[in-house]
Amino acid sequence: MGIQDIIEGKKQWRAHQARVKALPPDYRIVYQEMQKYLFKVGPVDLEGDLLSGIVDFFQEGVAAGKGVLELIGDDVAAFCDGLVEDSRTYAEIYQESISGKSCKAGE
Repeated sequence: MGIQDIIEGKKQWRAHQARVKALPPDYRIVYQEMQKYLFKVGPVDLEGDLLSGIVDFFQEGVAAGKGVLELIGDDVAAFCDGLVEDSRTYAEIYQESISGKSCKAGE
């Protein structure tokens, strides 16, 4: 990864963050909680596409005059889990590492 790639990545992230800041406060709060959740237990291959897709989805909800909880429901974590259900997650890797260590210790 060259310096130009790093600079371009930062530009894209800043543009993404500007889109998030333009959301209404309730949408922004939910997005930030989703982002924290996904960064913690989300897919290993968490790309900007997923986060950008969420912002696109939220912008469509705003344009339709819907509240954020009308779009995703009351359980933010369950909604996030649904988004990444077919992806390998950090939580799964962690569980596998614990299982692997306990099995080796028992041998």
